[in-house]
Amino acid sequence: MVDRVTGAPPPLDDWPVAPDVSLWLNRMGSFDWDLASGLCHLDPTALQVLGLGPGDYDGRRETLTARMPPDEAARLDSLVARVLKDGSAHYGVYFRIRRSDGTLRWTHTQGSVHRDGTGRPRRIIGIVRDATEELAASSGRPGNEGARRRRSSVVESTTAALAHARTVRDVMDVLRDSHGLKHFGAASLVLGLLEAGGRIHLVAEGPREAFVPGTRYTHVDDEYPMSEVVRTLTPRFIESPGDFAASYPLLWPHLEGLGIRSAVYLPLIAQARPIGALGLLYDDRDMFTAEERTVLVALAGTIAQSVQRAVLYDQEHDLAEGLQQAMLPRRIPDVPGAQIAVRYRSARIGRDIGGDWYDIIALPGGRVGAVIGDVQGHDTDAAAVMGQLRIVLRAYAAEGHTPATVMARASAFLHELDTDRFATCTYAEADLSTGVVQVVRAGHVDPLLRDIDGSCRRLPLDGGLPLGLSAEFGRLEYPVTTVELDPGQTLLLYTDGLVEQPGADLDDGLQLLTELVRNGPGDLQRLADHLCEVVDERGGDDDVALLLLRRRGVLAPRTGGRLRQNVPQNDPDALRSARGMVRSAARAWGARERTDDIELAADELTTNALTHTDGGATVTVRMLSGAERRLRVEVDDLSSALPRRRDAGEWGVGGRGLLLVDRLADTWGVESRGTGKCVWCEFAVPAPSPGSAPPD
Repeated sequence: MVDRVTGAPPPLDDWPVAPDVSLWLNRMGSFDWDLASGLCHLDPTALQVLGLGPGDYDGRRETLTARMPPDEAARLDSLVARVLKDGSAHYGVYFRIRRSDGTLRWTHTQGSVHRDGTGRPRRIIGIVRDATEELAASSGRPGNEGARRRRSSVVESTTAALAHARTVRDVMDVLRDSHGLKHFGAASLVLGLLEAGGRIHLVAEGPREAFVPGTRYTHVDDEYPMSEVVRTLTPRFIESPGDFAASYPLLWPHLEGLGIRSAVYLPLIAQARPIGALGLLYDDRDMFTAEERTVLVALAGTIAQSVQRAVLYDQEHDLAEGLQQAMLPRRIPDVPGAQIAVRYRSARIGRDIGGDWYDIIALPGGRVGAVIGDVQGHDTDAAAVMGQLRIVLRAYAAEGHTPATVMARASAFLHELDTDRFATCTYAEADLSTGVVQVVRAGHVDPLLRDIDGSCRRLPLDGGLPLGLSAEFGRLEYPVTTVELDPGQTLLLYTDGLVEQPGADLDDGLQLLTELVRNGPGDLQRLADHLCEVVDERGGDDDVALLLLRRRGVLAPRTGGRLRQNVPQNDPDALRSARGMVRSAARAWGARERTDDIELAADELTTNALTHTDGGATVTVRMLSGAERRLRVEVDDLSSALPRRRDAGEWGVGGRGLLLVDRLADTWGVESRGTGKCVWCEFAVPAPSPGSAPPD
């Protein structure tokens, strides 16, 4: 038996040669990999072969793969996965592993897959041996299997990596990272794309020290190797510094100090026409065998196909993004008292145009409407619906309709279109002088509110069905939520592409976004950029629209300012929201000690309308124009019956509403409307003292 401490057997003449001793004598170790637990046992000889000490290995396979070059580990994992899936019983593979002293050694392993009665793999038992000398000894012979295997590995690894590259930037990253250079055995790499007019644009180089000033843009007629191979469509192999200096005297002086000894320049040809060139520079070789040249030319063909596919992808994506941007607002209006930041990012997966949009609408009385929305689908139909919906929603808001009415009419419009698309949307109408924001949500994600100290929280809103669906099912009632936006606070509206990720819970995405906003920059534009950078890094298959609205400061009360709230029958939340709107407006417009009176009078008028009519009521509070500052509360309903003031009597439970309004307000009255009536009351509001309203 082998000594389990030293790993050495006793003298051969003292005992029969056992199988494990035979393995040890031939420098072969064994392994036993339990697939259920994931643990892989290595005997002492296997540890020696892999260059591991007794304390370097914990039984986990990840500890071994961490010592392999990433491409080697990926290739080994892919092979084992294929063997387990297709039912094979055996496999063998060469790979490199880094020993404790830092050197890379070639290793060969063979494994036998053991399965249970159902055919499910349970264990892999096999051997591992050092193959460095074997491969080195055969490297110079024609037909060398080890060298051929390594070259095949280069082709397979590069092709596999490029298969995931969608954009030109992705291709560049694959080619110029350190592993890409190791694949080619090169010290540096340059990639140029052929543009209109015969110009060659250098789009990748690595490392940076190899970049030659003045060669960012060259021409096919210039005396550079990249220009030559594009012009002649023939690879150029430079096998000595002398050849380099004689053939390209303009380029060589910039490379001589970098230790470059040879180079390969390959034309990138796709569909029988040149699209660019690839250059590989070496500092440790002076010749290229015929088989190496064949492999490099084959790689150039693979790279050319990937580059062409990436160029077409970028062009189509840029076209789709340009169309999308053309349908978004060309400019965001300046809104006194507010800072606004908007962003749009198209999906990095897929090429089709999307239906995400944002909008800022300047409204009468210094108010502003903020819209964020997302039409179902990612195609030109979704974009067309988005463009129409954005226009009609803007028109309804500009006409002066309440937020709930704007949303209901937009839903009816979408339902009447010849389309099966629906849309989610959030519409917020803000009065910057009061800080009152009325928000309506149609199937959209909840907005966020960032406080002055940077803390951030979600604003849970009651909502209705998405636009289009609410009209189809006859549920056009949209509840309105009133939010008070203090100076310095920021309202964040966004589409679900910012928080949704495949396989992840929406709440987790919202929590992550909340953390990003909380820890993000204080500057609004930088915060918007920061959120978009996270989206760009993450990638994704959905577009993102983002709108940030920050109240800058307390504005002086404006005459003509107006807020409006619908209060349906049997909706205590809407009644409470309207009461809060009146209170916030009165306080912001300087009503001072009359704030409670105004709130109570408005509440009485609203309750009276809900009690004595069959429909809901609309509450409006506004500052009147004129020499005297007067705050007016109006309650509209659909009944033509006029209210009358009456004595409730000593024990009466009703009849005191208008009497109370008469006592509280300076004046009140009733106006007939074509579709009902309006009961109103007015309050004199003192003028603000100088300096009481901070400047914007």
